[in-house]
Amino acid sequence: MNPSPTFKKRVLAREWVTGTFLNLGSPVTVEIAASCGLDWILIDHEHGSGGEDTMFNQLRAAGGGTAAPIVRIPANDGWRFKRVLDAGAHGVMVPLVNTAAEARAAAKAMHYPPHGVRGIAKFQRGAAYGAHFDEYFQHAHERLLLIAQIETPTAVANIEEIAAVDGVDVLFVGPTDLTYNLGVPDQFNHPDYVAAQKRVVAAAKAAGKAAGILVLNAALVDSCREVGFSFMALGSDGGSVRSGLLATVEALRKAAPAR
Repeated sequence: MNPSPTFKKRVLAREWVTGTFLNLGSPVTVEIAASCGLDWILIDHEHGSGGEDTMFNQLRAAGGGTAAPIVRIPANDGWRFKRVLDAGAHGVMVPLVNTAAEARAAAKAMHYPPHGVRGIAKFQRGAAYGAHFDEYFQHAHERLLLIAQIETPTAVANIEEIAAVDGVDVLFVGPTDLTYNLGVPDQFNHPDYVAAQKRVVAAAKAAGKAAGILVLNAALVDSCREVGFSFMALGSDGGSVRSGLLATVEALRKAAPAR
């Protein structure tokens, strides 16, 4: 349950760390993904089907695997960090971080005093129900990962200030939101979007942070790596189920007898 002492160090060293999004709200798909060899998994409670009612069991399911479980909360609200981290998440992804002030609020909510304002409860899953609380309290700020999503032109314009915020570890491009907000929806090779990507990567590197991104098409992985992204997510459990079922239907239709 305790976060790995090495995972965050690997991320900040900009090692190639790989993950996927889990948006079905299912502990079963979390359990499967956590044991497939990924470095991290993203349990999506912003756009996914999960929420307060599924979070605990999803994080319990992740405990049997080797991937670090990260939860995307639906909004940058302080109480949401506390609930997610107490349940055992190893990191939090925050959507729509547009300013340094918003990034600082997230960093404060993420960590215990004196590093932040997170409320303290010893009997919680993140600290093995109190069994490891002293170690957890002492080292949580060194091990828990804070990921700020960059999804608007405003965020890109403020990216150097956001990157400089102590406690923000990853600047994570949300490609769909960012392309739409740039006025170039789903045009992942558009010069304006590529320029925004490069500015995010440069700001992250200058501040000693990592740059991350989600891609839905495996063909984009290499180009994103070349730009400098190191915290990489490919696809989702929902997408994998849909593509698998479509392949199943296609195979069965091909085998159907002629009428």
